[in-house]
Amino acid sequence: MKRHPINRRQAVGLGAALLSSALQAQAPTPVTTVSVQLPTQPLLVQMNQVALERAGPKRAIVEYTGPAQAGRYRVLAGGRVVAQGELSALPEFSAWGGGRRYFEVDFSALQQAGVYRVEATLGGARVLSAPVRVQDQALFTTIADKTLDYFRRSRHTGAGDKRIRVFETDRFVNVWGGWKDAGGDAGKYLSHLGYANFFNPQQTSMAAWVLAYTAQTSGDLYRRAGLLGRVQDEAFWGADYLHRILDADGYFYTTVFDKWGDEKAERMVVGYEGEEGTYTRLYRSAYRAGAGMAIASLARASMLAKQSGRQGEFGGATYLADAVRAFEHLEQVNAQYTADGVENIIDDYTALMAAVELFHASGEPRFLEASRLRAGRLMGRQGADGGFISDGGKRPYYHAVEAGLPALSLAHYLAVEPQQERRDRVATVLAAALKHELDITGRVANPYGYARQAFQLAGKDGRAEGEVMEGFFIPHRNETGYWWQGESARLASLSAAMVVASRQLGAAMPVGWAGYAQSQLDWTLGRNPYGISMLYGFGKRNPPAVPSSAGDMFAGGISNGITGAADSDTGAGIAFGPGPDDAQWRWVEQWLPHSSWMLLAAVVTAR
Repeated sequence: MKRHPINRRQAVGLGAALLSSALQAQAPTPVTTVSVQLPTQPLLVQMNQVALERAGPKRAIVEYTGPAQAGRYRVLAGGRVVAQGELSALPEFSAWGGGRRYFEVDFSALQQAGVYRVEATLGGARVLSAPVRVQDQALFTTIADKTLDYFRRSRHTGAGDKRIRVFETDRFVNVWGGWKDAGGDAGKYLSHLGYANFFNPQQTSMAAWVLAYTAQTSGDLYRRAGLLGRVQDEAFWGADYLHRILDADGYFYTTVFDKWGDEKAERMVVGYEGEEGTYTRLYRSAYRAGAGMAIASLARASMLAKQSGRQGEFGGATYLADAVRAFEHLEQVNAQYTADGVENIIDDYTALMAAVELFHASGEPRFLEASRLRAGRLMGRQGADGGFISDGGKRPYYHAVEAGLPALSLAHYLAVEPQQERRDRVATVLAAALKHELDITGRVANPYGYARQAFQLAGKDGRAEGEVMEGFFIPHRNETGYWWQGESARLASLSAAMVVASRQLGAAMPVGWAGYAQSQLDWTLGRNPYGISMLYGFGKRNPPAVPSSAGDMFAGGISNGITGAADSDTGAGIAFGPGPDDAQWRWVEQWLPHSSWMLLAAVVTAR
C-alpha cells in the first residue's frame, strides 16, 4: 500500500485480470495487459455489482456519448420488467473527461428481494448493467464470509518475528502474529507515515478493533451467518498480537519493517520515513500512530472474552490490563512520541476512542472524564463550516483512509455520555460535521456522489500551505512526499460514520444522508466510471493482478482504488492502473484498512 516493487519476490509477470461474479463463479480470464483505461463504449450503465439493501437507496448511473438528449430505462428482475421510465438527466460534468452526458436511474422504491439489472436505451443503443442482489442485510450476508477469509489468509506467522531486534539497541522482542499489511507487504504496522504528522492511518489496530467490536456488539448477526466462532478467533488473534507488541515500559511498537522485503535490510522494530523507507527511532506509538486504536481494541477484546467465555493465547483480564497500562502511559508522554512533538486531531479522535472503550470495559469514571476531555478538544477543532481543522492553525482535516473516524469517535462518545448538556453539544457538532460532508460533496456536479474533500498542497518545506482547495481525490503533492493511492477505506469510513452517527442523533437517517452513505460503498463495489468492483471475488469485473507490484490478491480483499490523474499535484482528473509499471500498487494492491472499514460498514448497515 505504500512501497516500491516487491524486492523479496521474483516478478512473475504482470499476471492476469480476474473477472468474477458474486452470483455466478467464473474461472480467471487472462488478459494481455494491466493498463486499465476508462471504457469507451457510447453507452454504459454503472451500478453496484455486489449487494444492495432491500429498503435502502438503489441508484444506477448511465454514461452516454451519443447525440440523443433523452432515453428510457427498464429495471429487470429475471425476465420480468419491474419498473421503467424516462432517464433522469444529471448536471453537466467534465472533471473526469468531456463528451459524456450523465443520467440517473433511481429504483429505491423497489423493495422486494431479488436479483436486478438495469437496462438503458438511448439513441438506438441499448445496454444492460451487471446484476446486483437485493435483500435484507445484503452487504454483510454477501461479503462477511470471504472478508473473514481475507483476514485469516493475511495472518503473518513467520517464526522469525518471535525474536526481532529493536532499532539501535541490542534488545530482542517477540512480535509474532498480526496480519501482513498488504498484498505485497509482509510488514506489520500500527500506523505508517508518522513522520508526516497528519497522514497517520490506523492499520493493524483498526482491523483488530473492527473485529472485536463487531463480534462483541453484533454476535447474533455473525451467529446467524455461521461465522461467530471465526470472527471471535480473528479478533483474539489481533488482540494477542497487540499484547505482544506492548513494551514493558507501556508503549506499543509502531512497525515491524524490512524495507518492503529488501533482502539487505534487517527486519526489526523500527520507525521509518519517506519513499526509501529510511529507518528512524519513531517506533514508540503515539495515540495517532495506532496506539489509541490499539488500546480501544484491547479494551473491546476484553469485553468479548468476558461475553463469549473464549479467549486467544491471552485472556480478557490481560487485554484490559494492557489497555489501561498503555493509556496511563500515553496520558503522560504522548506528545513525546509524535514526530513534531505536538498533538493534533488524529491524537484527539484515537485517544477518544481509547477512553470510550476503556469506560465501556471497566465502568471506571476516570475514563468517562478522559473521554470528555478528548471530545472537548476534538470539538474545539471544528470550523464554522462544520469541517474540522487538523492543527492549531488552518490546515483542513483530510485523510485518505479514515475521514469518517472523527465523527465516528464522537458518535461512540455520545453513546456513553449521560449529561444532557454535554450530549446536546456533541449532537450539534456531530450534525454539523455530517452536514459539511454532504455540502462539500454536493457543491459541484458530481454524478456518482463521490465524497469530496478540502485540502492544502505541500510547500517546499513539506508542510501544507497556501489556499484551501477542494477536490475529489487526495492531493498527490502532500506532506508525505510520495504517498497517494485509491481511497476505498476513506469511502467506507465515511459511510460507516454516517450510519452510526445518524442513529446516535436519535432519528431515522434522512434520505440524503442514506444516499451519501450508500454512494461511497457503491463506488468501491462497481458503480464507478471504470465499472470495476474493488472487492476481489465479487462483481462482474475486478482489478487486474499485478504480482510484481501489488503481490497477492485474495477474495474478500479490497484494492486501493481510483485516484486523480497520476501527473496531477492536486489529484484532479481520474486514473486507475495506468501502467503497466511498478507503481500499480497505488491502485491495485489490497490493503488491510480497506477490508476493515468495509466490514464495519457492512455490520452497522445490517443492524
